[in-house]
Amino acid sequence: MSGTLNKVMLIGHLGDEVKMHYFEGGGSIGRFPIATNETYTNKSTGERVTNTDWHNIVVRNKAAEICEKYLSKGDKVYVEGRLKNRQWQGEDGNTRYSTEVHVTDFTFLTTKKEAGANDNSSVSITPKASNDNSKPVKAPAPLSQEAEDDLPF
Repeated sequence: MSGTLNKVMLIGHLGDEVKMHYFEGGGSIGRFPIATNETYTNKSTGERVTNTDWHNIVVRNKAAEICEKYLSKGDKVYVEGRLKNRQWQGEDGNTRYSTEVHVTDFTFLTTKKEAGANDNSSVSITPKASNDNSKPVKAPAPLSQEAEDDLPF
């Protein structure tokens, strides 16, 4: 295989509200952090240990507006996208680096706003071109609680 692949899939909880930035041409970018956890048992002490990793998520245009409208801190979301590295000059003159996940697809797994209306619903969205006026599509209900407990994450 001579091709390459840059694909990331994450299921995690929002660590903050979606921060929006709007551009003159009508485009927009939404940024938010997602936390993923790894839990294991320390063999020497028998203690349960949880490690949390934070990921910087970037969503563009209509998808960003949908995220801002429906997601809030603590909500569980599935995101799929590409890793991108970015660098910039900090206020102190030092060069800063960050790795971001640029989203191509996402699904709301639990949202506080949805929880009041319908406890077992999820919304799946694939971002389109900036001029696309498509609406969010309802996805099938999430797996039962029993099936989720068997997942390794």
